[in-house]
Amino acid sequence: MEHLWLSVIPFLIVISLSIWLKKILPGLVLGILVGSFIVETGLLSGSRLTVEYMVTTLTDETNIKIIGFLYLFGGLVGMMTISGGIKGFSEWIGTKVKSQRGLLGLIWLTLPFTFMMPMFRIMMIGPVVKSLMARLNISKQKVGFTMDVSTSSVIVLLPVATAFVGFMVSLVANGINKHGLSLTPYSVFLMSIPFNFYAIIMLLLGLARTFWTSRNKEIEPNNGGASIEDEQHPYHRLGVKQELSMVKAQPWNLIVPLFLLLGLSLYLLWQDGMDQGATTVFAAFSEADATFVMLLAVFMTLVLTFIFYIFRKQPVNEVLYHFIDGGNQMMQAIILLVLVWALSLTAEDLGFSEFISSTLGGFLPAFTVPAILFVLGCVVGYFIGSSWGTWGLFMPLGFTLATATDASIIMTVGAVFAGGSFGAMTSPLGDTTITTASILEMPLVDYARYKLKFCAVGAAIATALYIISGLIV
Repeated sequence: MEHLWLSVIPFLIVISLSIWLKKILPGLVLGILVGSFIVETGLLSGSRLTVEYMVTTLTDETNIKIIGFLYLFGGLVGMMTISGGIKGFSEWIGTKVKSQRGLLGLIWLTLPFTFMMPMFRIMMIGPVVKSLMARLNISKQKVGFTMDVSTSSVIVLLPVATAFVGFMVSLVANGINKHGLSLTPYSVFLMSIPFNFYAIIMLLLGLARTFWTSRNKEIEPNNGGASIEDEQHPYHRLGVKQELSMVKAQPWNLIVPLFLLLGLSLYLLWQDGMDQGATTVFAAFSEADATFVMLLAVFMTLVLTFIFYIFRKQPVNEVLYHFIDGGNQMMQAIILLVLVWALSLTAEDLGFSEFISSTLGGFLPAFTVPAILFVLGCVVGYFIGSSWGTWGLFMPLGFTLATATDASIIMTVGAVFAGGSFGAMTSPLGDTTITTASILEMPLVDYARYKLKFCAVGAAIATALYIISGLIV
């Protein structure tokens, strides 16, 4: 297509309409429709292409694994809720959490058990954190930001045992092979981690916000404070809420399923990695298909948890009903993800990747390559809401510019990973933002705007560090 700049229009529609309406769903639908009509002019052909984009996203193997994981995990949360597991555990841990700092600290303390995959971590700790928030005068946005920053900024810095490592190393390997460089992909990835300035800065900022929270802020009634008001009608789900309020607290009905899920996830990650040809535990975690493993682990946990609840004389009809209800509570997040994926397909057919590469890739001075790639990655990552998509787009460009200008390859790789991290953490289109906002029942656009204030500070500091480091290195 001649006019590649048209590929930006769908993203501009989504962002502007979302800010105006404070709802992202209408903007996503309109953005996909407009993009489809640009690709295929005509009412019927454009509408049909819109549906085809959405169908294509649902036939993608990775996407359907993510959807399955979200729905099944939501169902597991529903089962743990009606069985009194979340209520019991929350009452127990609530005796230990005496302040806002205690709640935020608890989020960080769960990291060693939930670090494998961002969505996995948020889905595991979100329901418990949400139940504890009701007893504290603390902003939902502040809690959500702590959940997200302790997830996104940490996982991209870990060299093993996460869902990201294999993908990140493969991108580096493709760049090395394409340019015939005598480098080892994993070693380049490892050395690039200290140059992911943005993730490191946000990690420090998140810890600072946690420990600077008033240490004497004790439990008090939650009067709303800075929390975002729920937008649901007061009658919505009234019967379910009344039913859950009468549930008997049984903490083991949460502890057993979560330890089952954690244990199965770690074991299946190791087993799948060994089946892929890995020879060590760390290599196995890196090689494993983490998305499928998480789906398999939550499915097996559901089956075993159902049996466990039956032995504990939980009514079968209640357990099944709340499994479906819990899964349905995740449908908003699932629908948004499907539309985001469809929007990405629309933009690619319009030539978005080619537009970025051809327009912005030919005039960068050598010492500014990492800094400018980081800034461009932040902008594009915010538009598309995907760290993986941003990395896939900019890593080839990064290797090309670094080899052509003799810029630091390792720093350039770190800058590309940092730019994608910004988009995933900040964008209202990001799955982390969508999932956190859905679990904590926050308006998505308002929450994304709240995070942007802090993430923009981190991005500005990171940009300055890239420029300084570029001059030095």
